[in-house]
Amino acid sequence: MDYIFTLKYRLPDEGTDLDALAERLAAGGCDDALLGLGQAGRLALEFTRDAASARQAVLGAMSDVKTVIPEAQLVEASPDFVGLSDVAQVLGLTRQNMHKLMNKYRHSFPSPVHEGSTTIWRLAQILSWLHAKGSYDLEDSLIELSQATMQVNIARDAAMAAPLPADIVALLR
Repeated sequence: MDYIFTLKYRLPDEGTDLDALAERLAAGGCDDALLGLGQAGRLALEFTRDAASARQAVLGAMSDVKTVIPEAQLVEASPDFVGLSDVAQVLGLTRQNMHKLMNKYRHSFPSPVHEGSTTIWRLAQILSWLHAKGSYDLEDSLIELSQATMQVNIARDAAMAAPLPADIVALLR
């Protein structure tokens, strides 16, 4: 199955030859990714990766990047952090309809990971909540992918504080 996800990295050196980097990534197994190099010192890779599971797709891509750019640091795996507009787009709803749904079920709607002028949730938690309600037709592969990217981001954040599975820790250093 094809999984579409994005891995965002901080590059070790702003003096990196981006054309050479693109060629090295393609030769190193990332030929299924579109490269985004718009921000100095950053690299975004949008993968369309065929794998048996979302976890295999994401970890395989991370491993390929790590092999080519060992000193690159993962900033974020997505889809994970979302606003209501993002969720609405995934579901084919308007932002206003999504906001009404959140307000109607405020007692059970997933808690955001950040509240402020911009409120952010984890896509996996909202999709799981919607799936449990049973009133939305959700792709299992999107639920699986959002769970895999959430796990990677949580592991990245926890890597400095607690022991984690060795396969994830190795890819985050």
